[in-house]
Amino acid sequence: MSTPQIRALGRPFHVMVKPIGPACNLDCRYCFYLEKARLFAGENSPRISDEVLESFVRQYIAALPEAPEINFAWQGGEPTLMGVDFFRKVVALQKQHGAGRKITNAFQTNATLLDDEWCAFLAANGFLTGVSLDGPRELHDAYRRDKQGRSTFDAVVDAVARLKRHGAPFNTLTVVNRANSKQPLKVYRFLKEVGSTFQQFIPIVERVANPAAQALGLPLATPPGAAGAEDVAVTDWSVLPEDYGRFLIAIFDDWARHDVGQTFVQLFDAMLAAWVGQGGTICVYAEECGNAIILEHNGEVYACDHFVYPQYLLGNLRERPLTELAWSAQQQQFGRDKKALLPPYCRQCEFLFACNGECPKHRFARTPAGDPGLSYLCAGLRLFFKHATPKMDAMARLVQAGRPAAEIMKSKQA
Repeated sequence: MSTPQIRALGRPFHVMVKPIGPACNLDCRYCFYLEKARLFAGENSPRISDEVLESFVRQYIAALPEAPEINFAWQGGEPTLMGVDFFRKVVALQKQHGAGRKITNAFQTNATLLDDEWCAFLAANGFLTGVSLDGPRELHDAYRRDKQGRSTFDAVVDAVARLKRHGAPFNTLTVVNRANSKQPLKVYRFLKEVGSTFQQFIPIVERVANPAAQALGLPLATPPGAAGAEDVAVTDWSVLPEDYGRFLIAIFDDWARHDVGQTFVQLFDAMLAAWVGQGGTICVYAEECGNAIILEHNGEVYACDHFVYPQYLLGNLRERPLTELAWSAQQQQFGRDKKALLPPYCRQCEFLFACNGECPKHRFARTPAGDPGLSYLCAGLRLFFKHATPKMDAMARLVQAGRPAAEIMKSKQA
């Protein structure tokens, strides 16, 4: 199939780039990406080449001719290990190939290397910096330590203060794990204290190696296959489903009473969008997925950040155009499977419109009827959605009436 035909079938897609692969200066116990170094063990250096970088920037901009804004996302591993000059090169290439189009960058980091030079660059070039921060010291350091097992808390909090001084926009990304999930308000209020007004809460769910992972020499399980679930235990840092639900409930209630319109929690914003009929705005809660692909440092393109395994390799952009990979039959099927493989229990759920079965990576549990394909987090999410429904209904009515959702804080529903 020729590229013009593929373009006609194409839809907008997003690429998360791993310019230094899984390399990182920290040794976070729950990190699922550190193990990916074993998949690239035969390579000399996990650094993106100038050739791959230039090809990607050029192809990505060309692939989205009608997009009002083109967003580049940089992650790792730890992208700051590439150095500031690498990202100066990125900006120059974007200007060269962008022909005046609006281009933005999002940058996810552990923040331990963000000095004044970094922060000045990020501010001057409008990078949105996502800072990984799991709560106050004892909760952050529970799993986020460096290679020598030392605390990273002070370095991260200092970096947040530095970003603020330079006027660099940032948000916080908090991994909800076995430890901090039990102290939700302590986490939420701490994040507000350090100045985070945009917050993401990301549940960590990992399983110990299954046969497919063992064959690859990996310590964590590969995602569940289309055939169904595997009976594999979760790791001891994985959040428990009900704990995750109670974590969200406590923060949601506090937010609905005090912070609507001032502190933005990604999940709550996405829920409100679903409640007013806009569908899932985050990939894990969308009806279908497959629009967020991964570019590894060596040019390899994978179906998703959580599916960097050989069977989900789409190809290499040095050998096939990025659009062919993003719009391939393999990737289209990957996206459709999210909806197609839902068990009857999910299809009949009153919260299907908001959840859509959650992330396929987490679908290794079984329904009450014994069917495979249920999200491990289902019990917690149902707990949360049921609790939040009255307030969400009230906010949805406000929005649909052309009034701000923040008026919920004045009502009895809050």
